[in-house]
Amino acid sequence: HDVAIQSLPVRFAMDRAGFVGADGQTHHGSYDLAYLCCLPTMVVCAPADEAELAGMLATMATIDDRPSAIRYPRGDGVGVAIPDDPTPLPIGEGRIVRDGAGIAFLTLGPRLHEALAAAETLAGHGVTPTVADARWAKPIDTALIEKLAASHEALIIVEEGSMGGFGAHVLQHLSDVGALDRGLKLRTLRFPDVNVDQDKPALQYDLAGLNAPQLVDAALAL
Repeated sequence: HDVAIQSLPVRFAMDRAGFVGADGQTHHGSYDLAYLCCLPTMVVCAPADEAELAGMLATMATIDDRPSAIRYPRGDGVGVAIPDDPTPLPIGEGRIVRDGAGIAFLTLGPRLHEALAAAETLAGHGVTPTVADARWAKPIDTALIEKLAASHEALIIVEEGSMGGFGAHVLQHLSDVGALDRGLKLRTLRFPDVNVDQDKPALQYDLAGLNAPQLVDAALAL
């Protein structure tokens, strides 16, 4: 709060975003999106893989007029190459990773890869979802979000955090611009409002409904 008020270039690098397996309830990175994204001037990002992590760290090094934060998970990366000289990413700009129609997944952080796996499964059901990587929890990519809402019948937001986080900000923006008035079907998939005990991370994400099979179920239900 203090550094946000003063627009100081403090950079928060936060490991253990999302569920942390055997570390248990006290160490889950569940709430930072909710309490950081509500702060004026704050920049908050979440990489989907280790290459994006490098690019986002390079971006944060260029931010000298406000605080910024990056959240990344415990554990292994997904195996993509890490650039030796990472290029800063445009702040507040997401990307479409897979073009589709009808339904779209908008993910923040490593759930991107679960959404891509879900898209492969859904193709066998005759469903071809768009998959987008938000990258930034604040500022959100309003142009990308409005494009997804306008060009799809349904939108599923997927994040690794508690209620009140990234999905809440997307919903607020869509409400502000009237994008919900035309009957867009929308779901926010996030952590349940319970304390999740120690377990294997995959099982913790199963409990939260955030693995590829649950994303498939959510899409087919819509």
